[in-house]
Amino acid sequence: MPASRSVVIGVDSSTQSTKAAAVDADTGELLALGRAPHTVTGSAGARESDPAEWWTALAAAVRAAVRDADVPASDVTGIAVAGQQHGLVALGADGRALRPALLWNDTRSAPQAAALAERLGGPKSWLERTGSVPVASMTAAKWQWLRENEPEHAEAVRGIRLPHDHLTERLSGAAVTDPGDASGTCWYGTATGAYDPDVLDLLGLDPALLPAVAPSGAARAGTLTPAAAEALGLPRTVAVAAGTGDNMAAAVGLGLGGAGLLDHPVVSLGTSGTVFAATRARPADPGLAGFAATDGTYLPLGCTLNCTLAVDRFATLLGLDREDAAPGGGVVVLPYLDGERTPDLPHAAGLVTGLRHATDPRAVLGAAYEGAAFTVLRALDELLAACGLDPEAPAVRDRPLRLIGGGARGRAWTETVRRLSGRPLLVPAAEELVALGAAALAAGAATGADPVALATAWGTGAGTVLPPVPRDEETWDRIASVLTAATPALLH
Repeated sequence: MPASRSVVIGVDSSTQSTKAAAVDADTGELLALGRAPHTVTGSAGARESDPAEWWTALAAAVRAAVRDADVPASDVTGIAVAGQQHGLVALGADGRALRPALLWNDTRSAPQAAALAERLGGPKSWLERTGSVPVASMTAAKWQWLRENEPEHAEAVRGIRLPHDHLTERLSGAAVTDPGDASGTCWYGTATGAYDPDVLDLLGLDPALLPAVAPSGAARAGTLTPAAAEALGLPRTVAVAAGTGDNMAAAVGLGLGGAGLLDHPVVSLGTSGTVFAATRARPADPGLAGFAATDGTYLPLGCTLNCTLAVDRFATLLGLDREDAAPGGGVVVLPYLDGERTPDLPHAAGLVTGLRHATDPRAVLGAAYEGAAFTVLRALDELLAACGLDPEAPAVRDRPLRLIGGGARGRAWTETVRRLSGRPLLVPAAEELVALGAAALAAGAATGADPVALATAWGTGAGTVLPPVPRDEETWDRIASVLTAATPALLH
């Protein structure tokens, strides 16, 4: 090992935990990964976390990563945070949270979202202004919920931050965000690159409460404050990047953006399923979140609520291992156990049809995989169209579909996506793409280099290519017909 190297820290502060990746800034080698858990509380739609716990977890994960990388703290030159999107952190006069943060998957704000969507000219106007129509996950709906349900907290607020903004401020002392994460609030105009004054007026939100928007997630927010340097065990000279949201960081880790790949679709299989692509087209589709990427391009994203967790629940109910699945045959499962976001069926429950006395339980599990994959892949077709592409065009169908997330490591998931998409798949070798993308942002803040170009040079998006198999049109059409027939009566 060389006597001295430039090491950057990429932080993935997700819903359940913090991961900190210590990365060689020259080669992209992952030297070590520190981890620390978070606590999520709430029931009946509530999902909350204490932001102070995120900070404690960040410090612990960073210290573990530097220790396990076996590098001196003086080698660390930059740090960046990629955080879970949409969460509302309400700060008091002392700069600390007044109450637990409302997380992205807190659905109590659904009525507020629906009411907001009808204001300011309706959904079309919201799409033109912010790229997205308000839904329960968006920060604007959560702020409105706070105003209506906890007015004493809303009145005491002296700062509003997204999760990654809050941690960046703890690191650097600077109140700053980036275009990517800001675009998930529904009060940031993706067309103008600034907060929308009409939306802020509608929300009764003083723009002085919001962080400044940096040009990109790799912009230098400052260096570590004395308190942060002490907590992390790092020099005060470490550059702190503005950082971004987790989906935007994953795109950087895959080399997607202006200095890399454009219009190359990604499917992420996690607790939720997401599809996204970096593109120069500004999307305006009500079925998609019209996010900005962190580098000046756009990152339209479709999200389904029911993915790996829902399928695992079927495996548990059936007493099967998650990999012990067979094709569904005549069985169709719509695994909408938590309602569904795409399609917009917030009150739906799971639906199973086509059972016979001779039905193999493995086929029921396989049908759960198929139903979840169908829902994600249908959102993929909307995404491609929003990028100005024809999903059925040979040049588009031949483009590898990047498969990431926990499900990408499972045989049943991979084979189901291959069969229902008919597309070649690229499964990246790197598993910590959010943290690696954040590390590229940190390196950008330290050196001025383009983070997408850095990640491309590092090869963090490289992996195994699986050739296409013929698309299972029969299964696709069967699921589509059941969804169409069930939607009016059974899924609302």
